[in-house]
Amino acid sequence: MNKAELIDAMASEAKITKADAGRALQAFMTVTSKTLKKGERVALVGFGTFSVAKRAARNGRNPQTGKPIKIAAKKVAKFKAGAELSSRIK
Repeated sequence: MNKAELIDAMASEAKITKADAGRALQAFMTVTSKTLKKGERVALVGFGTFSVAKRAARNGRNPQTGKPIKIAAKKVAKFKAGAELSSRIK
């Protein structure tokens, strides 16, 4: 499902316009991004938790040349599914 399909599904499920669903989805993505950037987490009970994890610097290899390269440390977004979401998928 892509973003447009998600907006269509949200609009029909909530019985709102596609424009309103699009604005709601954009607001969710913006607020979640800002919260993660601050290093905080977003927990949606029953759905899951968005959080930030730190990856340490490490050594890797260029797959084309085989030469060793240094991969810088960075922060990455993580999502852990909640119990209710996990049970619905099974």
